[in-house]
Amino acid sequence: MLPSRAGTASPAGDGVLVGAPGLGAAEAHSMPRSRLRRSLRACTAEGLFSEVVNACAGGAVLTGWAIYLRAGPLLTGIVVALPQMAQLFQIPAAWSTSWLGHRRAAVTLVAASRQVVLPLCALPFLPVGDATKRAILLGVASLAAVLAILGNNAWVSWMADLVPRRIRGRYFGRRTALCTMAGASTAAAVGLLIDWARPRGATGAMLAVLQLAACGSGVVTTVLMLRQHDPTPPSPGAARPPWPSLADAFAPLRDASVRGLLRYVVVWNLAVGIAGSFFALFMLNQLHMAFALVALQGAGTAASRVLAAPLWGRLIDRLGARPVMISCAFGVAAVPLIWLLPTPARLWPLALDSLFAGVFWGGHNLAMFVLPLTATPRRGRPHYVAAIATAGGFAFGLSTIAGGALAQRLPAVTTIAGRPLQSLQVLFALSALARFGAAFAALRIHEPAAAGVGALFSEVLRRKRRATPGGGSPGPGTLAA
Repeated sequence: MLPSRAGTASPAGDGVLVGAPGLGAAEAHSMPRSRLRRSLRACTAEGLFSEVVNACAGGAVLTGWAIYLRAGPLLTGIVVALPQMAQLFQIPAAWSTSWLGHRRAAVTLVAASRQVVLPLCALPFLPVGDATKRAILLGVASLAAVLAILGNNAWVSWMADLVPRRIRGRYFGRRTALCTMAGASTAAAVGLLIDWARPRGATGAMLAVLQLAACGSGVVTTVLMLRQHDPTPPSPGAARPPWPSLADAFAPLRDASVRGLLRYVVVWNLAVGIAGSFFALFMLNQLHMAFALVALQGAGTAASRVLAAPLWGRLIDRLGARPVMISCAFGVAAVPLIWLLPTPARLWPLALDSLFAGVFWGGHNLAMFVLPLTATPRRGRPHYVAAIATAGGFAFGLSTIAGGALAQRLPAVTTIAGRPLQSLQVLFALSALARFGAAFAALRIHEPAAAGVGALFSEVLRRKRRATPGGGSPGPGTLAA
């Protein structure tokens, strides 16, 4: 799956050539440093307010709405899973992006996705039954998820035009770090507010206030998106492009240079989906952890991701996204094995998970965001983004359903090599093995001009020596750590 839009920013130089890699000089274009810098700063600020939107109207709050309206487990699961289910609308998203243009489609559709939830502010006060309120919640959340997918497709294509390739990794690495901090702090504040309102019988009113805050932050994000320019505006008097066809939608499947990435996205999400949705459930049910401890574990993961993201960004700029993705994929493959160690009386292994998951997932997700921008042609890029996201989302959903069904059929405790494992821990072990196998598929990914994995380790060692006292200083033209 493609990472979420909440990502990061960086300055640029004078006369930067902006264009997708592989484009000819005639298709690239230069822009003043000041104009690009203003756009990137606005993009960073937009990402920060996007995290407020996500915290106040995302999965945790949707779960709160479902519980408040006394929804059953099935409806609750559907509401929370809507962002993944909406990936099936990626092909219409590519069509709307191609028809409207990258910037116009992104601004319009993202703004709409953040305002259609406004009716939920009145939900606790409507003179109707809970069944009707649940139907409204499902309808509004579904519409918001679909519009978000349509807008995200356009935004990714727009960012490929806007952010120069030579600073793309650093830019989104720093933006991701800032947005991760903003998201973690906002999510913690939202949780405290809901916990405060629950014993006072004000859960519905608090959820409505949070929804209103999400819409207000959505207005701010729209203003900030409008401050970002379009580096490839349509020529005056140019005819509107023809409506995309099904042949355009299936073009990525015929492109041999992208098949390796598509294959990896499918097998990787199949491997991750087996257990990816059950770690929090394991902490709450099997480890008997309080919500505060679960939040603390998530905050630790976010902190390590914040620290690692800028370094991964610099490595991506210097060596390409492919070697970072391959290395981090093998690192992520080992992470579920850590979950075989904790017990209710021994929680310290979760600190190791926070460290390694934050570092390796941070690099993997950043590379997964940058790679489609560098490994796909500008012409038809919305269809490439759609194909990658659809393949990943569909594979993850199928694997999650299969993992849940398997967990229900497994005995509560299974003894393997003399060690008792809970049913969910068996899923974690299976996911680790599947991830390790899927990581080899990353070796088949094609990225123009990317360095090999060996060059990544050499670069890391060089930076470590340079950071050591007496280890030397950066040479001309190298990136500062």
